[in-house]
Amino acid sequence: MQLKLKTFRLAIWLLLMLGFNSFIIAQSTNLLDSTVKLNIDNKSIIEILETIEEQTTCSFYYNPSDLNIEKKYSFDKEELSIKAVLKNLFPNDEIKIQTKGNRIILKKKKAFKEKQVVKKRVTLNGYFMDVESKETLIGATVLVKELKKGAVSNEYGFYSISLPAGTYEIIFSYVGYQPLAKQITLEEDLEFSPMMSINNTLEEVIVTDEKSTLRHVESKMSSNKISMAKVKAIPALMGERDVLKVIQLMPGVQSGSEGTTGLYVRGGGPDQNLMLLDGVPVYNASHLFGFLSTFNGDAIKSVELIKGGFPSRYGGRLSSIIDVRMKEGNMNKIHGDLTIGLISGRFNIEGPIVKDKTSFSISGRRTWFDLIASPAQKISNKSKEAFELKTFVKYNLYDLNAKVNHKFSNKSRLYLSSYLGNDKLIGNNEDALIRDNGTMDWGNKIVTGRWNYQLSPKLFSNTTVYLSSYDFNFENETTEFAETSNEIKDLYTSNSNIKDYGAKLDFNYLPHPNHHIRTGIKYGIYEFTPTTSFRKFKDGENPEITTINTSPKITGSELSFYLEDDMILTSRLKVNAGVHVANFAVETSNYTSVQPRASLSFLMTEKSSLKFSATKMTQFLHLLASPGLGLPTDLWVSSTDKIKPENAWQYGVGYTQSLANGYELTLEGFYKDMDNLLEYKSGFNIFSNSKDWEEKVDIGEGTSFGGEILFEKTKGKTTGWIGYTLSKSTRKFPNINYGNSFPYKYDRRHDISVAVTHKKSRRVDFGLVWVYGTGNTFTLGTTNYNALGIYTEPDRQGTLFGSISTTNHIESRNNQRMPAYHRLDLSVNLHKEKKNGTRTWSFGIYNAYGRQNPFVVYNTLDRDGVPILKQQSLLPILPYFSYSFKF
Repeated sequence: MQLKLKTFRLAIWLLLMLGFNSFIIAQSTNLLDSTVKLNIDNKSIIEILETIEEQTTCSFYYNPSDLNIEKKYSFDKEELSIKAVLKNLFPNDEIKIQTKGNRIILKKKKAFKEKQVVKKRVTLNGYFMDVESKETLIGATVLVKELKKGAVSNEYGFYSISLPAGTYEIIFSYVGYQPLAKQITLEEDLEFSPMMSINNTLEEVIVTDEKSTLRHVESKMSSNKISMAKVKAIPALMGERDVLKVIQLMPGVQSGSEGTTGLYVRGGGPDQNLMLLDGVPVYNASHLFGFLSTFNGDAIKSVELIKGGFPSRYGGRLSSIIDVRMKEGNMNKIHGDLTIGLISGRFNIEGPIVKDKTSFSISGRRTWFDLIASPAQKISNKSKEAFELKTFVKYNLYDLNAKVNHKFSNKSRLYLSSYLGNDKLIGNNEDALIRDNGTMDWGNKIVTGRWNYQLSPKLFSNTTVYLSSYDFNFENETTEFAETSNEIKDLYTSNSNIKDYGAKLDFNYLPHPNHHIRTGIKYGIYEFTPTTSFRKFKDGENPEITTINTSPKITGSELSFYLEDDMILTSRLKVNAGVHVANFAVETSNYTSVQPRASLSFLMTEKSSLKFSATKMTQFLHLLASPGLGLPTDLWVSSTDKIKPENAWQYGVGYTQSLANGYELTLEGFYKDMDNLLEYKSGFNIFSNSKDWEEKVDIGEGTSFGGEILFEKTKGKTTGWIGYTLSKSTRKFPNINYGNSFPYKYDRRHDISVAVTHKKSRRVDFGLVWVYGTGNTFTLGTTNYNALGIYTEPDRQGTLFGSISTTNHIESRNNQRMPAYHRLDLSVNLHKEKKNGTRTWSFGIYNAYGRQNPFVVYNTLDRDGVPILKQQSLLPILPYFSYSFKF
């Protein structure tokens, strides 16, 4: 069956490629008979030829001196062949027309050598920058009005566009900033870095004539850019602005348990999301047992979510990419933010070290549960008698982000960034007979160095070296006080770790406005220590007993390469196609994966497009996860000789319509097929000894399919979106559920999210979020059996003993659903300009109408002994407030 599926997938891919090749061949056949739509007035020959190139796959070659480039022409035709256009341009047959492949060669009727035909092109390039901070802007756009050609800045703000020599009106723009229009004469290659000013009007800027800013003209699909302004305006749990909570409101993305930051994208698991911080993987993206993410919003510059149609430059996970970029630091002035909330405080400060040369950005966050709770607990414990149980719990977390940006020249920049985050939980219980002390701490460490260098006006490079690690440590010491002087001590420690370090080299090559080529290579080393535990037991004067259990340390290495091209084939057809190739070496195995990727966008009208995608993803890492909360005890493990890498094929189709007044409608459907997924076998879980973990997991497959609707408003005082997802996700394992398929734990048939922000004035804005979701699945036994023990000894044979025990018969896994989940969140932000900055008071209510959403459902008995289901809710109505000051 698996071989048939692989053959079927290969056949689909070959058919797509054959169809694509056939399309290209057809485009080059009878090139002069291809039709174009010309509705132009008073244009030169060169401008008309450029228009034909836009609408077809042809390219013109000519010597400008052979053409009358000063003469102007007008056309008003719905459809006209290229041959007819050229006949009108050259009515006296003074120009000879030849075709070679997709090339059309124009020359005077005299001796002509093709190598002498040179169409001079020059390149305009530079960096988009904020005029005040000099920070680069990601995803900004360039539009050449005369040619209707454009370019988009990359993740470092760099853009490049090649054009015929001439004078053009060029518009530089970025959402939220004032557009900048410049008339530029291009005779040679020119470097120009537009300085963009923030738009200070109430309405967010949308450049309606700039196609490249609109989703319907992009070749990529299933992608959402998350505005940090939206993150700060939308209501949040306890006022903690969290980018992952906003991502959960996107169609196709589901949260895990109540209030947590877990992400389940298009039927995938939490380990199938590649979380990148400045291009480096983050292995534990949550704090506070999943209720907060590791991403401090004050340190973030941009965020992009990709759910499908994955570009070839990404690899390593099956379900999504979350690309988070940190602030680089203000090159001109010292700026900062300080926020104080109910559960934490945070800050950000940035500014120049050397003006216009070197900048820094530092952000920090810390909770104060321990500072508030500790005095109260001490007072409570002092009032208790010696024999009473005294309890002391202490918890805190912190984040620290730091980044330095140095500009050697306009072509060379260096970035150094780091992240350090940690959670620590301490719990002590003590009475006259026993003392129990426990400590648990876990956290991430990330260090990154990046060097950008512009090799030529068309070629940009980035070199990265990185280290990312995640550690979990647990220690518990129990001391029992006997009536004698002897003490019984039991000390247990456990730790697990993953370390990922390596280097990568990426290139952006822009030879022509119709091509943006990316390629790169990466080499990384992974070190896994699933669990090392140490136990020491001492009973009075008896010898000490020491036990050490260590899971074998596993080291793997990955070498990967990618190549992709974002192509404009015609004025209506755009394609992003490429391949990602990876080899993972571990133990005695070498796993090689060739992952083709393709996304296609066909512009149906000026305002709508139809999109298709087909991608393969491979994942060499696995997460042995808890079934509910994102516990720090979840274990990252490697593919091994016994455990193969996970694979997924995802197919997508979409329709996007840009409407009037800043409205956009996106419809998408997807189908995802996954194999080599891991799940604990029945009877095992994360609390089982992780030694020989390969024997405690089952390997299976999964499918997920569904449809998504996203209706957005991006312009005006009131903005936001409505998202809806209809989907189904199943799993199938040989030794689970009798080998039958079953619903995935986070399979939800319906998911609805509404997010709205309204800016009443410069001083007041409001936020509203409403979510609804079908309840999560869970497993419930259908029949209870009472069992009694029976003696088998000859003298007591047949005699009953012991108490009655209950055995739960389970017909199938995840056979029940919790009640539907829904809630309403509200917020208001009050801003006021002060002498030295801006003050903001934020007030909000989480779960405004007090919905008792189920956190867990369990079986119990009522007063009459009848089995009933009961639910435990976690978060009631929670009001919050915070104070922030920006200077």
